[in-house]
Amino acid sequence: MARPLFRAPVGTRDILPPESARRRRLVRVFADLAERSGFGRLESPVFEEIGVFQRLGPANDVVTKELFEFFDKGEPPRHLALRPELTASVCRAFAEHRPTVPWKIWYSGPQFRYERPQAGRYRQFDQVGVETLGTDDPHADVEVIGLGVRFYEALGMRRVRLLVNSLGDAESRPVYDAALADYLRSRRDELSEQSRVTLERNPLRVLDSKREQDQTVIAEAPVMADFLSGASAEHFAEVRVGLDSLDAAYEISPRLVRGLDYYTRTTFEFVADALDTAQNAVGGGGRYDGLVEELGGPPTPGIGFALGVDRILLACDAEDVFGGDPAPVQVFVVDTAGGQSAVVICDRLRQAGLGVDRAFDSRSMKAQMKRADRSGAVVAVIIGTDEQSDGVVTVRDMRPGGGQRRVASAHVVAAVTDLLAKGVP
Repeated sequence: MARPLFRAPVGTRDILPPESARRRRLVRVFADLAERSGFGRLESPVFEEIGVFQRLGPANDVVTKELFEFFDKGEPPRHLALRPELTASVCRAFAEHRPTVPWKIWYSGPQFRYERPQAGRYRQFDQVGVETLGTDDPHADVEVIGLGVRFYEALGMRRVRLLVNSLGDAESRPVYDAALADYLRSRRDELSEQSRVTLERNPLRVLDSKREQDQTVIAEAPVMADFLSGASAEHFAEVRVGLDSLDAAYEISPRLVRGLDYYTRTTFEFVADALDTAQNAVGGGGRYDGLVEELGGPPTPGIGFALGVDRILLACDAEDVFGGDPAPVQVFVVDTAGGQSAVVICDRLRQAGLGVDRAFDSRSMKAQMKRADRSGAVVAVIIGTDEQSDGVVTVRDMRPGGGQRRVASAHVVAAVTDLLAKGVP
C-alpha cells in the first residue's frame, strides 16, 4: 500500500532557493536602514497568551475569526494563540521589561491568520516592521513613516503611494464615532450585509470595507478631519510638515482607518499601484497610544508599522525591480580523482570567503562540468588523477573567452581570487 504524500497545509507553502535568498536579502536591506536609524532588533515568541491579542479589539476579524488558538499542556491549561501581528507582542514586551524610552525596535518574522488565501496573502506570512514607544513627538511619526518611504526606494520601487490620516485623540474620537454611527444607521439599508453587522460592533470598521455596495455610503460619510481637537490637528499638521521636509510625497486619505482597532491620531498606508488588484496595500501603521496600558504597562505612546514581505515582492515583480540574487557560488570544484584533495580545497576556498560548491558520487567529468555551468560559478577548479599526482589543480575561467591554467594546489586560493578580481576577460 502506497504511503500518503503529505503536503504543506492550506495557506502555507515551502519557499525554496533561490526565492528564499531573495527574501533574506529584503530583510537585510530593511535591517540596514532600521539599524542606521537607531532601531535595535526584537525577537519575540511566535505565540502569546490569547489576552495579548484580544486587546486588538473585540469587533475585529483578527480577534473574532482569524486567530490560531490552542491550549497548552499545563495544569491548568493556558489559552494561547499564534501571533497574528507583532505590535501587540512588542507592547507586551515593553510592559514586561520596562526598557528606557524612547524604545526603538525593528523586527521580522512570521505571523499567522486563519483567512482565505489569495495572491500575496497566506495563513503564515512574513512581515518586517519598526516600533517607537515612549514619545508622542510628531517627529517620531515622521521618522517612522520616512523609514518606510526610504525602504521602498531602496528596493527600487517607484510606484508606491503613501496615504496618511489622523484618527483623533481621546477628546475628538468619541464625538466623531457618534456622528459616524448616526450617519451609517441612517443609511443602513444601503450597506452590505457584512457592513450592517460591523456597524453594530464598531462603526469605524465600516470605513475599511472594500465591498462595492458600500462605497457610495462610505464616500459620503463624515470625515475625522472635521472633528479633530486642537491638539490632534496640531499634531497632524506637524507630521505633514515633517513629511514635506523629507520630500516624501503623500496623499491625505480622510477615510483611512487601517484594519486594527488600537490606532489613534496618525495612521498611514503604503499602496503599490503596480499591483492590479483591490488588495494592493504593501504595508502601513500608525499611533497606538493606549495599547501598552491595555497590556498592563504604564501609559505609553507608540508609533510603528508592519510591511508585508509577500505583497512587496509581488509589487517588485510587477515593477521588474529587486530581482533574484546573483549566484552565491563563485567557484565549483570538479573532482574526478576521488581523493581528499577536493575536500581540502573546498574548505580553504570557503575560509577565504568565497562561495564554493562541488559534486559528489564520483560523477563523470562531463556531468560535473554541466553541474558547474548550472551553478553559475565563475571559476572551476578541476582535480583529475593527473593533477592529483602532480600536486596541482586546473583553474578554468568559466566566462566567455576565459582560459585555464595549472597552478600548485598550495596556491589555489591566490590563483582563484586573482582571477575573480580581474573581471570578465
